[in-house]
Amino acid sequence: MTDDTARALDLTPLVIEMTREMLESEGLALDTVDAETKLFGEGGVFDSMAIVSLIVAIEQEIEARHGAFVALADEKALSRSSSPYRTVASLARYASESLESA
Repeated sequence: MTDDTARALDLTPLVIEMTREMLESEGLALDTVDAETKLFGEGGVFDSMAIVSLIVAIEQEIEARHGAFVALADEKALSRSSSPYRTVASLARYASESLESA
């Protein structure tokens, strides 16, 4: 396992936790929220406003827990051919990459 993979795995529980909180605040519930939960796009649980709120919440939580600011809604994320906001796993991986370079 590479360091990037280890960090992504470390951030997956954080993204799951924040996703659950956001779903609850939106009055929604899923039986299971895991790494494969679709967040945004076709079959995703969030619309564009909710995904922005989730991203901001994750940025703030990463800063609180890791002492580093990361920007998850940046040009780098938006220019990718595969959206980092698609699933919990892809967002955790992107957050990990951003934290690594912070």
